[in-house]
Amino acid sequence: MGILRSFTIGVSGLNASGQGMGVIGDNIANAGTNGFKSSRAEFQDVLAVSLKGIEGGDQFGAGTKLGHIKPLMTQGDISRTDSVTDLALSGDGMFTIEAPAGRTFTRDGSFHFDKEGQLTTMDGYKVLGFQADENGKMVNKIDAIKLGNTTIPAKATKEVLMSMNLDSRMNKMEFNIENPEKTSNFSNSMTIYDNIGTARTVTAYYNKVDNNQWEYHIAVDGKDVEGGKPDTMYEQASGTLIFNDKGQLEEEKTSKNSFNFNKGAAKDQKITFNFGQSIKEGGNGLDASTQYGSDSAMARHTQDGASAATLTSLSFNDKGILTASYDNGETRDVAQIAVAKFENNEGLFKIGKNLFKESKASGQAALGKPGESGRGEVLSKSIELSNVDIANEFVNLMTAQRNFQANAKTLTTADEMLQQVLQIKR
Repeated sequence: MGILRSFTIGVSGLNASGQGMGVIGDNIANAGTNGFKSSRAEFQDVLAVSLKGIEGGDQFGAGTKLGHIKPLMTQGDISRTDSVTDLALSGDGMFTIEAPAGRTFTRDGSFHFDKEGQLTTMDGYKVLGFQADENGKMVNKIDAIKLGNTTIPAKATKEVLMSMNLDSRMNKMEFNIENPEKTSNFSNSMTIYDNIGTARTVTAYYNKVDNNQWEYHIAVDGKDVEGGKPDTMYEQASGTLIFNDKGQLEEEKTSKNSFNFNKGAAKDQKITFNFGQSIKEGGNGLDASTQYGSDSAMARHTQDGASAATLTSLSFNDKGILTASYDNGETRDVAQIAVAKFENNEGLFKIGKNLFKESKASGQAALGKPGESGRGEVLSKSIELSNVDIANEFVNLMTAQRNFQANAKTLTTADEMLQQVLQIKR
């Protein structure tokens, strides 16, 4: 009887509307969930019965059903925070997480470091990334991001690089270590480090010995020299600088190089004093120290040593590289966030706790670095919010309510018709 079929159709409509309400309610409930991706209920009609068989036409519908719940993987709004470990992805991709369920993925970047120095989610699951070698270069090794030791050892100075000009107008002068200031044409002081990270002050004296030829003498105060007397300078290194007639550095020669610092430092420390790439070394005269007819002056000097240091701060850049800064001014790259990219993000399988797993529909995760091959950039001190549109969900809520009421009306109307049938006998 057609009336009985109306009951079945009405019930299917109520069931579908109730399930759709569940999807809308889940979206609204997660409007404040970081990285949450909303869903949309999609309905299908149920197999119909044709009065004309395979010829088609004149078909009875059998109701509706929930056919698919479509994830909406659009970008959520980015909110700024004060935590350096809060990360957001702007663009395609997922953070890669090592969870008890295996390798999982998320858009929720509310991370923190645990007591072991590992970057984890709020549930303590490890965040994966590319590791840096001892030189700070990223290698293609995926592992949990970990700070490691928060202190770094001292580093002895091995090379000092200097860029300067020596005044060609100076008169020749014979250097005397017992009276270095008055027997040199120019001098400058700099800080270097011994093997245990103690800062030591050295002074370089320069004296002209011939046209286009200078000597340099590196001396240290006796208070820093093994067996030395304070306020007495001790020569530790020396050499010769030869210039051509254009004032360009032709050649460097080293005649002495042995630093013997006191207070537990290693003996016979070798330090290279580099005045730039000379012409003999293949230079062009533009990237080395010079001898021009202008005042002697030190343009800059750098050295590669450092004292022992303690971690002071951390930061991520837009490439997802975690950089550690230390109190001696040194910085080191620790690791880089790994971003997973899928052929079909909508095919990912939700497992709760803001996590997804790959599936046959999503395809396998292709891990790479932020900003590469279509992957999004990482934003530090930021969180991606839920992409739920509350206004749109309220409209959907009202639509679902009307649909439910309409299907309920189908049932009440069919019931009244059935009552009329039952009263025919009377």
